[in-house]
Amino acid sequence: MKKENIIEIPDYSHKERPQVPGELKWKIEDLYANLEEWQKDKALLLKMLPTIKKQARKWTSSPGKMLDLLDFLDQVDKKENMLYLYANMLADTDMGNSKYQAMKGKMQTIDVELNSMLTFIDPDILKLGKEKIQEYIAADPRLKVYEHKFDSVLRMEKHILPPEKEEIVTRTGLFSGSPGKASGLLNNLDMPTPEVTLSTGEKIRLNIAVYSRYRGIENRQDRRLVMRSFWKNHADFKHTHAALLDAEIKKHFFYSRVYHYKDCLQAALYPQNIHPDVYHTLVHTIKENLAPFHRYLKLKARLLQLEKIDYNDIYASSVPEVDRIYPIREAKDITLEAMKPLGNEYTAVLEKGFGSGWMDIYPNKGKRSGAYSNGSFYEGHPYVLMNFNGTFDHISTLAHEFGHALHSWFSNHSQPYPLSHYPIFLAEIASTFNETLLVNHLLKTETDDLMKLYILDQYIESFRGTLFRQVLFADFELLLHRAIEKGQTLTPEWLDKKYLQLTRLFYGHQEGILEVNKYIENEWSSVPHFYYNFYVYQYSTGIIAATTLAHMVLNGGKIEQDRYLDFLKSGGSKYPLDTLKDAGVDLTTPQPIEIALSRFNQIVEEMELIADKLKLGKSR
Repeated sequence: MKKENIIEIPDYSHKERPQVPGELKWKIEDLYANLEEWQKDKALLLKMLPTIKKQARKWTSSPGKMLDLLDFLDQVDKKENMLYLYANMLADTDMGNSKYQAMKGKMQTIDVELNSMLTFIDPDILKLGKEKIQEYIAADPRLKVYEHKFDSVLRMEKHILPPEKEEIVTRTGLFSGSPGKASGLLNNLDMPTPEVTLSTGEKIRLNIAVYSRYRGIENRQDRRLVMRSFWKNHADFKHTHAALLDAEIKKHFFYSRVYHYKDCLQAALYPQNIHPDVYHTLVHTIKENLAPFHRYLKLKARLLQLEKIDYNDIYASSVPEVDRIYPIREAKDITLEAMKPLGNEYTAVLEKGFGSGWMDIYPNKGKRSGAYSNGSFYEGHPYVLMNFNGTFDHISTLAHEFGHALHSWFSNHSQPYPLSHYPIFLAEIASTFNETLLVNHLLKTETDDLMKLYILDQYIESFRGTLFRQVLFADFELLLHRAIEKGQTLTPEWLDKKYLQLTRLFYGHQEGILEVNKYIENEWSSVPHFYYNFYVYQYSTGIIAATTLAHMVLNGGKIEQDRYLDFLKSGGSKYPLDTLKDAGVDLTTPQPIEIALSRFNQIVEEMELIADKLKLGKSR
């Protein structure tokens, strides 16, 4: 029943960057023709910065002066974004090049300096007041594009510091990222890596990349060895990890107090006008509805032919015998077909992106791993970094990253610059939406039941990781902040205990669904997102919103299609919850969460039916 195809994927992983053919690389020259042009533009930016202080004098004294400064700052911001994007793209495709790393570092320093120069803006807007601002907009309607920004500042009145204090706090940006940076260095570079010998006799050193590749290996004893050895090694450094995480959460607490928030959660959510109830509703609703997740874990045990599944088996593929490779051309064609429910406007832009140098396709020596999209090139186009290997997972990644890219494209081409940046809360929706459409398309077109089961398994694993795992993280993160707010210190013993309790709750340890091995208690120490300040819950709200929107588009007509495209085009013109409500998703209620849970349950049922048909594992 094995499904195979023999496809050669080009391998440039050991070749230097210049050896990679140009058509396989993104067109970085669309930003700057060469380094000399970048240097000229950086010099121009540095000349622009001192003029900010001159233009800031009495900038709120008239509509004209106000518009002049805000327009000028937009030009500065555009230029800074382009300069940083270029430096970052060079650095990411040749990480061993110290010149590129220095360019990136220089832009980070300029960014901190620029932010410290702009601390006068919000206090001055507050002094001007809502009534005067409305008078100015009426007198010069060109200011209307800044109305949402003005409203955002006015509602933050209680949390904005006087300029002299704000400048001091802003300059903490020079070192405030140190705990997260140190944690990353410890996890990825400085910690010694244990060596293990697999049943095949192969010896491997367990850095994070190797661990991620081998933790799902087919041989159960090997994956147990890999996971236990990796986390035992981590436990030897748990005091350092705990000290770094303690420092990070205390930093969040410090900022919440400096800016006069009730607590850390409010401090993280209030700027985007998101009520803490959205967070609490998410966590509570998922914890009260773990049955679909537990049903999936039982199915996974069946497909793996295990009497008892445990945490060592989480990353093992339930359908390991499927082996199929897709060339990049086929991956693009599949993605284009999958996006047809969005109409010609969307697919035309996607096809243009595939053929116009938006993407850096394959790994090369020194190129960073993973994938991402960057849409900050407002007057140009987004860029997508891939490390394509031809697997189904990488087709899913292609659809995901171009979901981000086209969200940026439509926002940038539909909104004036001040309203073009969509808020971070909405960032994961378009990408996950594309994954949903991809799976929907493949299930309709694929004729091999085993391949269908594989696709469903890959999709539901992503669903598990994005919904249930991230809500587990969100719940844990809330516990961290509450402990610090009560005056506690995050000790490794406390962190281990709380993390293990939550993991066992989510995975049904007490009910005998899945055994959560005790060694996993310090898994928290390798999660970089705990340094992102209440970021992880947005992965969960993202897949919930995306699942709901995809359901509407796939089961609706032109109205639902247009409403989704309007969502992509909305940028940052409204607060994120209002943008979603316009699209038909109300995250202040449990309903979208229930729709996502229902879809998860449906996928499990589809997998069970195929497993029964193929007589895989024990029948229900």
